[in-house]
Amino acid sequence: MNKDTHIIMYKPLNNSGRVKFHIPYSMKREREIFKKLPGSFYHYNQKLWSLPNVPSNISEVKKIFKDLLIIEETEGSTTVPEFTVSEKIQAELDRNHQKMMLKGFSAATIKNYESNLKQFFRYFETADLRKVTKEQIEGFVYYLITKYKISEQKQNQLINAIKCYYEHTLELPREYYSITRPTKSKDLPNVLSEDEVRKIINHPTNLKHKAILHAIYGAGLRVGEVVRLRVTDIRSTDGYIFIKDSKGKKDRHTVLSDMLLKLLRAYYKAYKPSYWLFEGQDGGQYTAQSIQRIYRKAVKATQGNPWSTPHTLRHSFATHLMQRGVNIRYIQSALGHSSTKTTEVYTRVLGISNKTLKSPLDTLYETVTFETDKPT
Repeated sequence: MNKDTHIIMYKPLNNSGRVKFHIPYSMKREREIFKKLPGSFYHYNQKLWSLPNVPSNISEVKKIFKDLLIIEETEGSTTVPEFTVSEKIQAELDRNHQKMMLKGFSAATIKNYESNLKQFFRYFETADLRKVTKEQIEGFVYYLITKYKISEQKQNQLINAIKCYYEHTLELPREYYSITRPTKSKDLPNVLSEDEVRKIINHPTNLKHKAILHAIYGAGLRVGEVVRLRVTDIRSTDGYIFIKDSKGKKDRHTVLSDMLLKLLRAYYKAYKPSYWLFEGQDGGQYTAQSIQRIYRKAVKATQGNPWSTPHTLRHSFATHLMQRGVNIRYIQSALGHSSTKTTEVYTRVLGISNKTLKSPLDTLYETVTFETDKPT
């Protein structure tokens, strides 16, 4: 069977949100049909198309393309194997842990770096780490890419952990660990329409769940910032929310919506949290995993974008403000970005239509009568 004349559907892995398809370039008619299916999306880097992973979509594709469709297994991503840490590796991990604690790194960063450094120390266990060259380190990263197909995000996390170790623990000069990184992706952030946001954040019937989703969108918060909110961080008199130790260990203020304040007051009256604004069942911090579950349930029930995540609400917050013409400096401050260059990515996702942008062609004919050809 010639795969150049057939569409390949790759069986989705467990819990996969999308089903991937390869449509040969020569099959233009079939590609145009596929593009019109609800939720279709083209992954430029992979050269693959996809649909939301729901039974109705798979049935529809089989019905439309019939004998032109081939179904193949998807190769699962190979995970880096776990191993028992030796005394030598543990000693180096402890040494690095102490340095990170003294530097004031966050608990999440310390955990992430230690996980990555375990693999690094195992790979170079018999070597003198002070004498490992930049080329050898890049060879290690290349090994993980080719053998375990680690993602670009994983590559960057690994390189950051190694750089931290050489800079802070071994105190070697920066030039020593100037390691080649993957080219930064230019993917656009996922954004929901205002109608989609309204449906998702209003879906929960549980008052706490509803308040959490409203807070993420209403103030442009990260999930980690939501779970760390204290009751005292809601500064209702001054009209802002105080964010303590956000990304990069920076404090900031963000907007406190009047509507969100009313909702939070109703929530406070019902739940009476003592310290953390959103408490778990044991009275401690609410978990990021619980917020993920709340969001996924709301998206599924409202038939929202299956690729979206709670962080999509933060992206949508920024984009919707830009659509209303809010100064980018205010948006930058609310999001906690160090530079407007980070915030400017949202200008690339603004919807372009004749409602948002006036074509120069219209201006050209504002004072000129447009003449059409007369029938002969």
